[in-house]
Amino acid sequence: MAFAWFKSCVFFVLLSEFVLNSRALDVHKKNKNSLAFTLSYLPMSHQSAASKIRSSSLAQSSGSTQRLNFKYSMALVVSLPIGTPPQAQQMVLDTGSQLSWIQCHNKTPTASFDPTLSSSFSILPCNHPICKPRVPDFTLPTTCDQNRLCHYSYFYADGTLAEGNLVREKVTFSRFQSTPPVALGCATESKDAEGILGMNLGRLSFASQAKISKFSYCTPTRQNNAKVKPTGAFYLGQNPNSGTFKYVDILTFPESQRSPNFDPFGYTVGMEGISIGGKKLNISRSVFRPDAGGSGQTIIDSGTEYTYLVDEAYNKIHDEILKTAGSRVKKGYVYRESLDMCFNGNSMEIGKLIGDMVLEFGKGVQVVIAKEKMLDDVGRGISCLGIGRSERLGVPSNIIGNFHQQNQWVEFDIANRRVGFGRADCSKSV
Repeated sequence: MAFAWFKSCVFFVLLSEFVLNSRALDVHKKNKNSLAFTLSYLPMSHQSAASKIRSSSLAQSSGSTQRLNFKYSMALVVSLPIGTPPQAQQMVLDTGSQLSWIQCHNKTPTASFDPTLSSSFSILPCNHPICKPRVPDFTLPTTCDQNRLCHYSYFYADGTLAEGNLVREKVTFSRFQSTPPVALGCATESKDAEGILGMNLGRLSFASQAKISKFSYCTPTRQNNAKVKPTGAFYLGQNPNSGTFKYVDILTFPESQRSPNFDPFGYTVGMEGISIGGKKLNISRSVFRPDAGGSGQTIIDSGTEYTYLVDEAYNKIHDEILKTAGSRVKKGYVYRESLDMCFNGNSMEIGKLIGDMVLEFGKGVQVVIAKEKMLDDVGRGISCLGIGRSERLGVPSNIIGNFHQQNQWVEFDIANRRVGFGRADCSKSV
């Protein structure tokens, strides 16, 4: 998810030549420069990784945290083979998070990781450099448990938490291919079925520890009521489709612009404007750039479900949509305490009234959100615009969530500090 500054992290992967099925450990040859995983769009078991919590500088100094009151229902999930021999672990793909962790308890219906079955598992002691770094990597600091082992806590928006030990473990792709032991969280207290795969720019994220030069994913079409749900793909390394991608730069800002609202580890891009139904909205470019305090940052985030915009941008979209679909608004209805522009009618029907949305970036790059993907069908004949006010998150940022990345390749070319986009049928991406 976005807001990497309130998440912890640690993980690793080997760049090699495999395709991993998300339900099993079947490995198939793809190409010599990449790993490709099946990506599923699945309901969350509880709050899971996308239930964010922001801990501001003030909150850190006072020992308190701000619990946010919104919930997400869907996430992008991959499965990784953890341990020796490998155990398949479901993890939420999250480009806005530095924390990577797996479930190490049996309190959920899905298979959790059993450390006793792995010969390569070990728990980090309190004096390990990752547990007690000179510059803290975790907003919520690690502590020593009664056994002098490294302990971490991760708070959810509803006040529940996941906690456990930081451990070292291998990622095992086959009998002959595995990573060296790497650090990750092993949750012993959590109500969730999935862990988190942190892929932001933080030094202890999956991507950073693995020295991954690029990765990409293709978000499958969201079909809430389908018995067989489409799947997409998640690549580590070279994507065979990248020749068709259009790229925008990952922006860099000085230290003075990184607090209190700036996420220094997020994939920040320069959005230039937004069009709705063929009409360019009158939104200043500065709305999509961080100000001196970091407000206004624009992030591409696989771990946030919907898109969230600061008020200056959201209000323009709201007003424009009211002109074409205002008669169908369901007044006073707010979905999951985050989407407050909802309609009587399904997403296809209301989408035709609204038209396509175009996100405009630098270098002339445009990401088109088709009208039928503008709204989410939330039940009882109601559809809601998949855009909310970021103030509801407690963070004044612009966040492009996975709902508006459907049937879109998104590539994070870390080596060249750029993000690529490409239209696709994600169900045919692996």
